[in-house]
Amino acid sequence: MTTPPALEVSKLRREFPAGEGTITVLHDIDLTVQPGEMLAIVGQSGSGKSTLMNILGCLDQPTSGTYKVGGRATSELDPNDLAELRREHFGFIFQRYHLLGDLTALGNVEVPAIYSGTPPEQRKTRATDLLGRLGLAERTGHRPGQLSGGQQQRVAIARALINRPSLILADEPTGNLDSKTSEEIMALFGELNREGITIVLVTHEPDIAEHASRQVRFLDGKIVEDTRTAPIAVKGAPHV
Repeated sequence: MTTPPALEVSKLRREFPAGEGTITVLHDIDLTVQPGEMLAIVGQSGSGKSTLMNILGCLDQPTSGTYKVGGRATSELDPNDLAELRREHFGFIFQRYHLLGDLTALGNVEVPAIYSGTPPEQRKTRATDLLGRLGLAERTGHRPGQLSGGQQQRVAIARALINRPSLILADEPTGNLDSKTSEEIMALFGELNREGITIVLVTHEPDIAEHASRQVRFLDGKIVEDTRTAPIAVKGAPHV
């Protein structure tokens, strides 16, 4: 049996009200992402890349066109199915981390596992292991305000991995980090990708995009370039 694409959008269009008319942010986008790819969506602010990322993460819906995840059309899923897809299939990483300030690093990582119903001891063990793997074994009891930007982003990555997602969506994941820490985070993404996780990241930085095996460039809501620079690292299920 042929494995369906991890993500597939066809003639995807997104419009927003603007006065008495509308403004089109995405113009009939066609894009297919295969399992195991590491794809960078590149473009300046206003190019439409973050709007596309919101649709890919099922945080927004297109005005027209189709979007399929693993062969399933998202338009046919009810709100509970979409919530399950976001919780079990995707891992989200953001530029501003979105950590909860009153929770420790360990507590932040556990949050998605709480919503998925993972037993307390199991999720604590999983969260502790992930933080250890990411070099934060000595920081599990620290709150976000006690961590550097790079450490906070590592906590966010551990949180994204807690439910063993098959796909990570990262929106400007190095935007608030210095160049050295950015390189470390991208090296980590490369390692995760080699383990089988599909990664789609949005960035406006060409040097960050170069870490991906494929770059899709956006301009004015359209794909103007789609370049593969390396083969898909690993095909199959992730093992994180």
